[in-house]
Amino acid sequence: MENVIIIGTGCAGWTAAIYVARANLKPLVLAGDQIGGQLTTTTEVENFPGFPEGIMGPELMMKMQQQAERFGTRMEYVAATKVEKLADDTFVVTAGEKSYEARSIIIATGASPRHLGLPNEKELIGHGLTSCATCDGAFYPDVPVAVIGGGDSACEEAVFLSKFASKVYIIHRRDELRASKIMADRVLAHEKIEPIWDSAVSEYVTDDKGEMTQVRLQNRKSNEESLVDVKCVFVAIGHIPNTQFLVDLVNLDPNGYLLREKGTQTSLEGVFAAGDVADHDYRQAITAAGLGCAAALEAERYLSEKFGD
Repeated sequence: MENVIIIGTGCAGWTAAIYVARANLKPLVLAGDQIGGQLTTTTEVENFPGFPEGIMGPELMMKMQQQAERFGTRMEYVAATKVEKLADDTFVVTAGEKSYEARSIIIATGASPRHLGLPNEKELIGHGLTSCATCDGAFYPDVPVAVIGGGDSACEEAVFLSKFASKVYIIHRRDELRASKIMADRVLAHEKIEPIWDSAVSEYVTDDKGEMTQVRLQNRKSNEESLVDVKCVFVAIGHIPNTQFLVDLVNLDPNGYLLREKGTQTSLEGVFAAGDVADHDYRQAITAAGLGCAAALEAERYLSEKFGD
């Protein structure tokens, strides 16, 4: 019987593991399908405190893993597929053909950005394709970039990028933005931002080094194609929280994000939520780490009060 099972290995999961392990509770981490989470797909991270020269995303995740393991964290290379609560208030986590018992659970499975499903998307992530302007916008000073989307998030990304880029195209499938009026007005009035209406990206065009150079657009009304020069594309069409295996276990919001009732506690006692899986506002490495810390401290308190540990 484990004291704590942590599901997920991004900033939230590893931070939770560090705190739980230092409390001598010997956590078990279930790594999932993408060890290290979204940061393993990024290049340089410049906004995580403590690294004044920046650090590569995969290296940051490796350091967090090493720190957690130093204090006794164990890891299984499996992805959780189901969580059940038993009559004695303990849990069973199923991962394929394996099962694990625990007194408490920390869910830190993150959220996956929505993409367009174009052929070379996976290879372009970190090479001119991203879903986080706050993370990567500063890497593209004085060059043209594009944002795909038409909601508030896309507009916020476009305004943020205008601080760095020479030109920001906002590519939208409709003939008007879906964003709130105040955000839409701000974008449309901005001298650096140019909307491209009724258009969808049909191809990402790269150079011989695999770096983004253009996007091919298709007008949805006329079917005409065009090429637009850009050095990076920021996809802002939403995220998908990785909560599919938690259906009917805990309360989710309409978009599938875990709802936190108090602190990081979910609707089910003994189950805690940390990181992007419960955060659709910030989605930053540092906020995920903070929630991981909070979930660990609350899980420790829960174990002490419930089981006397």
